[in-house]
Amino acid sequence: MKLSQFKFDLPEDRIAKYPLPNRDDSKLMVLHRDTQTIEHRTFKDILEYFDDKDTFVINDTKVFPARLIGNKEKTGAQIEVFLLRELNQEMKYWDVLVDPARKIRVGNKLYFGNDDLVAEVIDNTTSRGRTIRFIFDGTSEELIQIVKKIGQTPIPKYLGREPEEIDAERYQTIFATNEGAIAPPTAGLHFSRELMIRMDIKGVRFANMTLHLGMGTTKDVEVEDLTKHKMDSENFIISDETTRLVNESKELKKKVVAVGASVLRAIESSVSSSRTLNPSEGWTGKFIFPYYDFAVANGLITNFHAPCSTHLMLTSAFAGHDFLLRAYKEALEHNYRFMCYGDAMLIL
Repeated sequence: MKLSQFKFDLPEDRIAKYPLPNRDDSKLMVLHRDTQTIEHRTFKDILEYFDDKDTFVINDTKVFPARLIGNKEKTGAQIEVFLLRELNQEMKYWDVLVDPARKIRVGNKLYFGNDDLVAEVIDNTTSRGRTIRFIFDGTSEELIQIVKKIGQTPIPKYLGREPEEIDAERYQTIFATNEGAIAPPTAGLHFSRELMIRMDIKGVRFANMTLHLGMGTTKDVEVEDLTKHKMDSENFIISDETTRLVNESKELKKKVVAVGASVLRAIESSVSSSRTLNPSEGWTGKFIFPYYDFAVANGLITNFHAPCSTHLMLTSAFAGHDFLLRAYKEALEHNYRFMCYGDAMLIL
């Protein structure tokens, strides 16, 4: 398929700038692929669609405060540094994005906090990408503690505002445990503790996996021919217990629901020759777009995504392209909220 097939007009006022007061009060659009019908519900109604031995696969990655505001040596110019991933723990090398990039060259030193932390730029990677080395005599754990103290929640720029106190809690799922992501699995943001308890009482199982979201899924697609787009790799872990729960639900012909694109990408990167799930640990650069034959999940929870985004392409592959375009048209007509703090979609 072509990039132009994923373009649509998204008005600015449809982008949710803040989360709703209650996580599970968001709207829920339900897409039934077998009948090509659409329902409009509330997220807490999701309980009605599932039963005993259905399995929800959730991503337990945890966002860390990856946004640092620093100053360039000599000029004092303010620089935003976005920590992507640690490259070498011993040498304290990190892969980062910088803004404004035109002011940052190899050899520049950057100062953060009240000079709590100093870094030197040692390489250029992309137009905005740099490799930095933290000049720090303490341990890696002590370095991370300082980053957590002076760093900010890395909310996306399309929200058009600075991070606020509410983001520290709400730009995080309630089941986040394994730190290492720069963005949450946004489909998981709709789950409240009360809703998960009710689902558990009904016999629905939750199977954890971890994929640390980086820039791979937010990177712009710049080629018309989608087969030529390359995803950045992201690290993931699928345990033996999660594999057991998923494969048992498949064997019983129950529902296996991927909570978010990150989960769907990970499990589709770990499929056996018999189309069951394998336990695995590694990196995936899997790019899913129409037309794709899904092996494991028969349900998907996702948000409403930006035009031409990789998330939109994955959702299109799962729902069917024409059906998804019709659903997005209805979403705009019914005032659904888009993007990370927006409403949810359930595809069955």
